[in-house]
Amino acid sequence: MPPLIWPDCRNVRDLGGLPTTTGELQPGRLIRSDNLDQLTPTGRSTVEAIEITRFVDLRSAWECETWPSPYADDARWRNVPLWDPADEDVSDLGLFEQYVVLVDDYGARVASAVAAIADAPPGCVVVNCHAGKDRTGVVIALTLDLAGVPRDLIAIDYETSEATASTILRLLSHVQQRYGGTREYLLKSGATTEELKALTSRLTG
Repeated sequence: MPPLIWPDCRNVRDLGGLPTTTGELQPGRLIRSDNLDQLTPTGRSTVEAIEITRFVDLRSAWECETWPSPYADDARWRNVPLWDPADEDVSDLGLFEQYVVLVDDYGARVASAVAAIADAPPGCVVVNCHAGKDRTGVVIALTLDLAGVPRDLIAIDYETSEATASTILRLLSHVQQRYGGTREYLLKSGATTEELKALTSRLTG
């Protein structure tokens, strides 16, 4: 999808228009972004012109304190950290291996992030981390996979954030092989059937 212009964010996309097995994702329902602390006053005005009902910030508490979101005091902002400074060191691992650790060892956090999208009030949800690439990429890829977006298109969206498409395809294959698929993975990680149904409905309905 073409990038949105939110000065000075550099990695913002509305995922509307992607085809699914039952139709297509509706525009103005799900946006992925890098860190919103970079927004200029013009950028914030652009954001406020959209009916956003939740900001799902995937950064650690330390990151949120160091680079606070302009929406941190807004009732719409929800911090769902996927990594924390106290977590095991994965810096020596390759990107795919880091993603596997995230999915396998922190499934409850991943499921909480997906649930935060699902149970948001009607409107648009923005999901961001620091660069809008890795943590956001994993959560968005699983969300799109659950909604029925073809995996080759999930990979194309992921690659738009300056990463290699094969990495996210390998991760989705890992989830398929180890857990039986994204839906089964999220359910085993703590998401409910109602939340997953609500997520698909809000994106495609």
